[in-house]
Amino acid sequence: MIDANELESKLGKRVAQLRMVKGVSAREMSLSMGQGEAYIHNIENQKTMPSIRGLFYICEYLSISPKDFFDFDSTDPGQLNKIIEDLKLCHPNSLPISAE
Repeated sequence: MIDANELESKLGKRVAQLRMVKGVSAREMSLSMGQGEAYIHNIENQKTMPSIRGLFYICEYLSISPKDFFDFDSTDPGQLNKIIEDLKLCHPNSLPISAE
């Protein structure tokens, strides 16, 4: 089970990781979300935690789902989702693996 401090640390690191993949500054992301300029910085540095609504806004800004956000093994969930969508369009016989 994850404790509150560990969760806060993971959330902050995840926001920073995904923000950097998107190529925006913490300030730019904060302002684009209609927040004060230090909003994302404070989350990343574990000075504050986003509300559930705030987390949904962060996911919306990053164009990912909350499920993608918490998939800590995926460094670029947006790119992964694009690959999955492309694979869905492939004919099963053209895939390098069998569905068996």
